Amino acid sequence: MSTYWETEGLELSNDRLFFILGPCVIESQDITLRIAEQVKKITDEIEVPLIFKASFDKANRSSLGSFRGPGIEKGLQILARVKEQFQIPVLSDIHEVWQVQPASEVLSIIQIPAFLSRQTDLLLAAGSTGLPVNVKKGQFMSAEDMTLVIEKIQSTGNSRIMLTERGNFFGYRNLVVDFRNIPIMKQTGCPVVIDATHSLQKPSAEKGVSGGDPEFIPVMAKAGVVAGANGVFMEIHPDPGTALSDGKNLLAIKNLKDLLIQLKKIYNVI
Repeated sequence: MSTYWETEGLELSNDRLFFILGPCVIESQDITLRIAEQVKKITDEIEVPLIFKASFDKANRSSLGSFRGPGIEKGLQILARVKEQFQIPVLSDIHEVWQVQPASEVLSIIQIPAFLSRQTDLLLAAGSTGLPVNVKKGQFMSAEDMTLVIEKIQSTGNSRIMLTERGNFFGYRNLVVDFRNIPIMKQTGCPVVIDATHSLQKPSAEKGVSGGDPEFIPVMAKAGVVAGANGVFMEIHPDPGTALSDGKNLLAIKNLKDLLIQLKKIYNVI
């Protein structure tokens, strides 16, 4: 079953490759615009669809002292600037129902974080905007459980839904991806995305800060595409070592172009 829908002039479907790329969190307007400019240039050169992602608030940080972002008001202003200046769709997370209305005035796609993927009121509020909704499968959920999430959003009359695989809890402070989840979720007809960076996260593994295995990002992305993912979600940064959030799970921008070319070739073969 093929599913097609459009946002901000970008056609997305469950049989076309697209990329969700950007920093974990909005660190400043300057660095966010620089990242957007670089990633737009790269994706234009190799002719692949781009959705720009950055969080205005990281509400589920492990430590109280961790950087959360500029907040919703300033963060949305920066994302609006990205959207207008580079003519690309923008995506960000929401965490509470009251955030839906202001976020919907700027965002092209609303994202539901994995830890909130069963929050009925949040799903209904997001669906009611009519905007596309990307739901990250909870680390505690099976692929089959996501049909219930879809039903909640569709009850609002909104069927523009994406599902993202980002791994399941595996013992303590580790995640594992069961790649069977991708074809199982594709049976819903929704585009399915592989989150190639958060899937390698090791929650709270480094004294209250998440660790990770960024050297495996290319492997995770390629395996996801081979398994049938329509979209690849990767958080990127000019210098992951200085990133204010999830530095251990970020892809350096200098490595992005070659990887996207490889992923496009793999997708075309599949």
